[in-house]
Amino acid sequence: MLIRLLLPLAALLAAFQAQALEPAEALALASGDTDARIEALSRAEGHPDEKTAAFIQALADDAVKVKGRQVWIVRDDKALDPSTGAEAPMPDDAEDVVNNNRMRAELDNALAALKLLSSDEAQRRDALKTLAEESDEARLPLIDKALAAETVPALKAQLALLRARMLLGGQDRSHRLEAARTLGESLNAATKTILVERLKVETDAEIKGAIQLSLQKIDAALVWSDRLAALFSGLSLGSILLLVALGLAITYGLMGVINMAHGELMMIGAYATYVVQGLFHRYLPGAFDWYLLAAVPVSFAASATVGAVLERSVLRFLYGRPLETLLATWGISLMLMQAVRSLFGAQNVGVENPSWMSGGVLLMGNLQLPWNRIIIIGFAASVLLAMAFLIGRTRLGLFVRGVTQNRPIASCMGVNTARIDTYAFALGSGIAGLAGCALSQIGNVGPDLGQGYIVDSFMVVVLGGVGQLAGTVYAALGLGILNKFLEGWTGAVLAKIAVLVFIIVFIQKRPQGIFAMKGRSAEA
Repeated sequence: MLIRLLLPLAALLAAFQAQALEPAEALALASGDTDARIEALSRAEGHPDEKTAAFIQALADDAVKVKGRQVWIVRDDKALDPSTGAEAPMPDDAEDVVNNNRMRAELDNALAALKLLSSDEAQRRDALKTLAEESDEARLPLIDKALAAETVPALKAQLALLRARMLLGGQDRSHRLEAARTLGESLNAATKTILVERLKVETDAEIKGAIQLSLQKIDAALVWSDRLAALFSGLSLGSILLLVALGLAITYGLMGVINMAHGELMMIGAYATYVVQGLFHRYLPGAFDWYLLAAVPVSFAASATVGAVLERSVLRFLYGRPLETLLATWGISLMLMQAVRSLFGAQNVGVENPSWMSGGVLLMGNLQLPWNRIIIIGFAASVLLAMAFLIGRTRLGLFVRGVTQNRPIASCMGVNTARIDTYAFALGSGIAGLAGCALSQIGNVGPDLGQGYIVDSFMVVVLGGVGQLAGTVYAALGLGILNKFLEGWTGAVLAKIAVLVFIIVFIQKRPQGIFAMKGRSAEA
């Protein structure tokens, strides 16, 4: 019975010893010229084990010393034998192992290749990103081993493409032909570059034909991915314009106030997000990933409060005089920017994305949709639905519409018009704060944050039809998509000019915008 128990253990120990890092291998990895060390590194990858991986990591960390034919790993002021991991005496004159840039790149790739065998899916995914441009055939045994062990379909497909890339430059004709056909399924620009380079040196007619066919498939896919990328970028820009313009649709569209401080109300929302982030960093570091959920109501409340104060102290005396509201709010915007510079400094501040907003969705090989943009599009849609419900289905919304259409009759019916004005302006300002919260996740937060969006937001409101939520949606998404598609043909500056010319011509032909305002206020 004892013999039966010991036999498997003996076999396991024998296998481990066969794969253990030998002193001669450690010396070959640590000394000699770069070509010899890289060759030794390739051999070591052929039988990866814990000691080999630890020694390669130590080389990458510059934590290896050598003297004569002896090698040590130095960790925490202790010298360790790389073969056994035990402490070993090291002379004072042992020299550091120096790695040039070429060797460092090879060490990084070797570590990534070893991670392909990790049990952690995230480590394997990161390793594939590191090896995405790798084409060294020496790593084929390790890739084959990882491919056989991989169980995640997406990672298995990436490993197959990586293997095909390595085979494309090999000596075996059948392997090159197989690789040329396989790489046509990758549909990304990096693979296209590899195929183009191989096409220049390939002499076999059949393989050249397979490469050309793969290039045609990749080109066709890249055209569609570029179109989808432009469409997504347009939707992303349109959702941001929609968030910015929704608040203005109330303060300007419904109340007739030309609020030049609207951008600064956005800025206040962004800085409120920054403050909440700092509080979570300091007092709730374990819950930092959820700081953004707390920042949404805080940014709304901060901007709404400033907007209510602004309406009660200044704008209530200027209703019916739009040019005077323009001058007054322009002065207030300057004051708000200077106040923020005094509190937070003139430099931009950093707002981090939570971990669940990092990364993205990979489509068609080279098209990645960032999670932060996707979430902001969904956030804009939810704010739009909430605002439409509030204006169309609640008592406050009924009062806002009544005061907007006929203030004297609404007052006669018992509506406190002054209070409704404050509520409506605070609501529009709070939505601007939500826009600032969203913008903090995709760009810099600084005192001039709102200046880049105020003109665009006014154009969206005017183009959509003053006071029309549906028009605001159409105008924001339409201008965002149009701008991004034009950028691909003309460049950013000319695209901006073309969009502005389009708006001017459209307003000349249809001054009321996409949707005309209905009711007594439109007839007056």
